[in-house]
Amino acid sequence: MKKYYLFLSLSFLLYSATAFSQEDASQLRDNANQFMLQGDYSNAILLLLKAQELSPKDIQIAKDLAMNYYLNKDNDKALQTIKPVLDRDDADDQCYQIAGNIYQGLDLPDECEKLYKKGIKKFPQSGALYNDYGELLSERHDPYAIDQWEKGIEIDPSYSRNYYNACKFYYLADNSVWTILYGETFADMEPLNAESPEIKDIISESYKRLFSNPDLLKNNPDKSKFTAAFIETMNKESDITRMGINPESLTMIRTRFILDWYKDYAAKFPFRLFDLQRQLLQSGMFDAYNQWLFGSVQNLASYQNWVNTHAEEYNAFDHFQKGRIFKIPQGQYYK
Repeated sequence: MKKYYLFLSLSFLLYSATAFSQEDASQLRDNANQFMLQGDYSNAILLLLKAQELSPKDIQIAKDLAMNYYLNKDNDKALQTIKPVLDRDDADDQCYQIAGNIYQGLDLPDECEKLYKKGIKKFPQSGALYNDYGELLSERHDPYAIDQWEKGIEIDPSYSRNYYNACKFYYLADNSVWTILYGETFADMEPLNAESPEIKDIISESYKRLFSNPDLLKNNPDKSKFTAAFIETMNKESDITRMGINPESLTMIRTRFILDWYKDYAAKFPFRLFDLQRQLLQSGMFDAYNQWLFGSVQNLASYQNWVNTHAEEYNAFDHFQKGRIFKIPQGQYYK
C-alpha cells in the first residue's frame, strides 16, 4: 500500500514538474517574442534556448529560435536549428518558409529551390510557399515566377502576397487588366501595409495605360473570357476619360462598370472584389473608397481637402474599413 501511494506521489510530482516546465517554456517564448519585436534578437535567442531546454519537443520554440538566428545573421546556427524540424511529422509550411529564408541568406539558391519544391509537394495548398518560390525564381530572372504566384492565387486565394507580386509582374508586362485587379485585391487585403501606397500608384497608372488605347478590345493581351468581359464592359466608359484619369473620373467609370457588370456578367463570373465595390456603392461609401484608393496617391493635398470636406462620409468608410477582413473565396479564379 505504501508503494502504491509512493507511486501516485511520484507520478503527481512528475506531472506537476512537466506542467510547470511547459508553462515556464511558454512564458519564456512570449518574452522572447517581445524581444524579437524590438529587434533584440540576441536576448530572444537567449530566452528561446532556455525554453527549449524546458520543452525540447515544442516545434514553435524551434521555429522561433531558427528565425531569430536568421534575423541575427547567424545563418549557420539557423540552418542547424531548422533542418531537424523539417523531418518531423508535425512540420508545417512555415518551417519550409523559414528554411527558405535561411538558404537564401546563405546564398544557396539551388538548395532553396529543392526545399520549396519539397515543401509544395508536402503542402500543395500553401499559397505562402508558392509565393516564396516565385520570389526566388524572380530574383534569378526566371519567367516562370509568375506561374508560381498564379498557382498560389488559385489554390490559396486569401493569401495576399501572391497578388502583390503578380500585380508588379503584370505592370512591367504591360497587362493593365490584371495589374488593376490583383493590385486592388492586395490593397483591400492589406490596407495598412507599407507597400499599399506603391500598389495604389501602380493601379492608378494602369488605368491610364488601359484607357490610352483608342479601343480596349483590340489591345487585349489576355484571351480569357473573364478578361474579355472586363474589357468589353470597361470599354463602354471610355468617353469619361476625356476628363482625364483622376479620383473623380475613376469613380464615375467604376460606378458605371459595376452597374453594367451586374447586369451582364456577375452571374457568370462571381468576383469578390466587384461584390465589395457594389456593396460600397449601395451603402454610399464608393466615393470615399475611390478617394482612399486613388486620391491618397495622386494628389495628397486634394485628398486631405476631400477628407476634411466629407468628414461624415470618410468616417463611415474608415469605420467600415477597420471593421472588416477582405478574403477571396475559392473558385473565383479566371486568369
